Amino acid sequence: MCCFDPPGSQDPVARAEQGIRHARNSGYDVVLVDTAGRLHIDEEMMLELERIRDSILPTEILLVADAMTGQDAVRSAKEFHERLGLTGVILTKMEGDARGGAALSIKSVTGQAIKFVGTGEKIEALEQFLPDRVAGRILGMGDVLSLIEKAEKAVDQEQALEMAEKLRRDEFTLEDFRDQLRQIRKLGPLEQILGMLPNLGPMRGLNALRVDEKELIHIEAIIDSMTPQERENHQILNGSRRKRIARGSGRPVQEINRLLKQYVEARKMMKSLSRGVMPRMLKGMRFMP
Repeated sequence: MCCFDPPGSQDPVARAEQGIRHARNSGYDVVLVDTAGRLHIDEEMMLELERIRDSILPTEILLVADAMTGQDAVRSAKEFHERLGLTGVILTKMEGDARGGAALSIKSVTGQAIKFVGTGEKIEALEQFLPDRVAGRILGMGDVLSLIEKAEKAVDQEQALEMAEKLRRDEFTLEDFRDQLRQIRKLGPLEQILGMLPNLGPMRGLNALRVDEKELIHIEAIIDSMTPQERENHQILNGSRRKRIARGSGRPVQEINRLLKQYVEARKMMKSLSRGVMPRMLKGMRFMP
């Protein structure tokens, strides 16, 4: 994969043609031509896009629309489709609360499918649009299938089975606790993950369900400031050790105390669950403290 940025002419049509030639000569079989974006439609822009389309004859013409703009996105989609002949739509910012209406309206006015949705700023946040799953999120029914798929990509299966065995033997340490947090953070923003759980979607705006990502970073810093022996056996963490950890992590002693209390409670819960369904769940999911 490469980004082609030729020197010389700044004419969009000429640059698109050069990019196609470069791709063919280099053996690439897919070329994405990213045209200039606009907040509002203007005639000059539409003529420019028509010239590019007629010059390179693209297989797909996709409109990237902001799901948060509401009816503005619908009007833009209608104009683009009438002038260019869209073959599909990509909706961005679908992780926000105002989602769903633009998807239905754009599909209605263009008759073209929404092919992908963006749920974040990273490349991996571009997802295939699956109507039933998106509808489930909007209605508060969750999207467990997408959550499982995210977990399968982020989870090391051998490590998951090893963790299940540790839980069975009651050997879940603070180091394991930290490693689980790191695995969870790979799944994406925690509020987005909560939105995939049944009955929690509509409640994401409540303060009780708001997750400060910095808190997870603080927890990692606290555990990293411990010695290997302390992470292995939390019972040796007396007052002086906790003060040292507080200085090393830059967090108050109260946070260290709260973390240890949460760890002990989580360990008890995980131990009880491991006697039932948890070993089966851990094959596809990870522990969330």
